[in-house]
Amino acid sequence: MQLVEKLLSYKKYFTEIFGLSVPLIVGNLGQTLIGATDVFIAAKHSTNTLAAISIANSIIFCILIMGMGLMSAISIQMSNLRGNRKPTKKFLFTVLNYSIVLAIIFCLICLLMVPLVPMMGFEPVLVPMIKEYIFICAFSLFGMYLYQCLREFLLAYEIVAFPNLILIFALILNFILAYCLVFGIGPIQGLGVIGLALAAFIVRTLMGIVLLVYCFDLIKFKNPFDTSLIKQLLKIGYPIGIAMFLEFLGFNLITILVGREAGILAATHNICVTITSSAYVIPMSISAAIAIKVGFFNGAQNLREIKRYSLSGTSMSVIFMLFCSVLLMTIPRQIFEVFTKNPEILALGLPILHIAAFYLMFDGLQVSLSGILKGLKMTKIASVTLIAGYWLFGLPFGYMLAYHYKMSLNGFWIGLAVSFLAMTTLFSIVIFKKFKQLKNVYVD
Repeated sequence: MQLVEKLLSYKKYFTEIFGLSVPLIVGNLGQTLIGATDVFIAAKHSTNTLAAISIANSIIFCILIMGMGLMSAISIQMSNLRGNRKPTKKFLFTVLNYSIVLAIIFCLICLLMVPLVPMMGFEPVLVPMIKEYIFICAFSLFGMYLYQCLREFLLAYEIVAFPNLILIFALILNFILAYCLVFGIGPIQGLGVIGLALAAFIVRTLMGIVLLVYCFDLIKFKNPFDTSLIKQLLKIGYPIGIAMFLEFLGFNLITILVGREAGILAATHNICVTITSSAYVIPMSISAAIAIKVGFFNGAQNLREIKRYSLSGTSMSVIFMLFCSVLLMTIPRQIFEVFTKNPEILALGLPILHIAAFYLMFDGLQVSLSGILKGLKMTKIASVTLIAGYWLFGLPFGYMLAYHYKMSLNGFWIGLAVSFLAMTTLFSIVIFKKFKQLKNVYVD
């Protein structure tokens, strides 16, 4: 009876986290599915095309994700200001200019990588395709960053419907454009890898422009670079950016390392990442919702609400990932064959999905716990913990299994499982200690 009453007392928190998470899930899933569409079309075109975009994206995303991390501070800072009942809309012009500067910096870094590709030891047949894809996609960062900064700003106000609507249309448009440009239609000849890159550039640019038009009336063309806000965004964002960079570098370094062995290993790894990322979208979105709610009540100094939203969101993430683990254990072949039925890739990929099934629950738990820390503005600790999980535990262990014990791709994925287990343990210790400290300061 007491348990039922306890669960009913949490109904409000589950409902609010779920309500905020659903539109975030739609948005994040839309972004993931755009990437999955490229993998699907590339796999249908050829194994070389899939290997080339797998390697190219591993390089691009390691660069652009740093900027995405820096912009993630926008929603965190704005939600904390709102919780403190301080004005925020006046900062939109600064946020836009902040995104443009970041886009210029990271576009140039991507372009500088193009001449380095031939020196990285990939199969010669893949090198021209990798270079072409990186060159074109570098310019898509302007549209991507414009969309992301506006989406983060609106997220602080829990306005997610229109950004998500844009993503749904982008998903459809990307599939149509990519398919037509890769394979050709009517008088249009198939462009292969170049077609995928052009589709990405067009779609990302349109996403940014449409959301800018939607927000245009909110822009106050005064104080284009509020230095105090920029300092706060950098202070909150740079640990997140570094952590996201090192997290993506961990996954994408695996693509690069195995891609040097054989393109088919990079292709297999990319499909497995796409499958697990599609599941990860749900707890990642719940984590963002937790960060917003915890951020608001952190500003209001209410520990009771912080704890309740934290527990509700974390429980939802773990339950969902447990369900995904069961799916990967019971129907891995059917899931993998959505992308390809190539017997060689299937033989490599199915054991990896079984490894992923083991760690998904810990992955969902660690990302939810990191959301709590972000809401508390403890981004440095969250980032250090994430970095330690990957680079002190998981990747060295995975590298040893892959090359010393000749386990190749399987070894790296076992290392990833160790990473998530380590991060979950470290995050839990940090949050427990933080809640004990806040008990003497905030309302409980």
